[in-house]
Amino acid sequence: MASKVKDKPDLVDSSRRSFLNKLWMVLGGLVLVEVAALILAFFQPKKTRVKEGDSGGIVEAGSVEKFSLNSVTAFVRGKFYLARLEDGGFLALSRKCTHLGCTVPWSSKDMKFICPCHASVYDIRGEVVSAPAPRPLDLHRVFIENNVVRVDTNKVVKRGVFRPEQVVYPK
Repeated sequence: MASKVKDKPDLVDSSRRSFLNKLWMVLGGLVLVEVAALILAFFQPKKTRVKEGDSGGIVEAGSVEKFSLNSVTAFVRGKFYLARLEDGGFLALSRKCTHLGCTVPWSSKDMKFICPCHASVYDIRGEVVSAPAPRPLDLHRVFIENNVVRVDTNKVVKRGVFRPEQVVYPK
């Protein structure tokens, strides 16, 4: 009889030990899953939320006469610049530098876009004048209807070089 009583505490002790071991393994597994999820979330690109009316869609820039020759007008809502060239043509240029994506301001004094981050310089047509930018500024589609300039900001056109057919002229 003494041996049976002695065996019971060992069974209770071993089942408690195995339960605690399993519990620690489950908790450790949950911690590993959470750490893996945090690491993956850290390396995911940030999702930008576009506020209604900020960008995207067709932006009505104004009548053709509103824009003087050889000028650049910033459109905050569409995040682009509308350039009217000396010959009367229009280009809608992205505000993002093609080097690292910094916002490139227009300097009316120098008649150039000068990137504040790494000093890339672009001319009024968005062509690279001074590196490190690898290519010209991206474009948005421009169309002119009833003498009103409109810009489609839904899609950005990446380009390698400036081509005359990229310029849109009033009819």
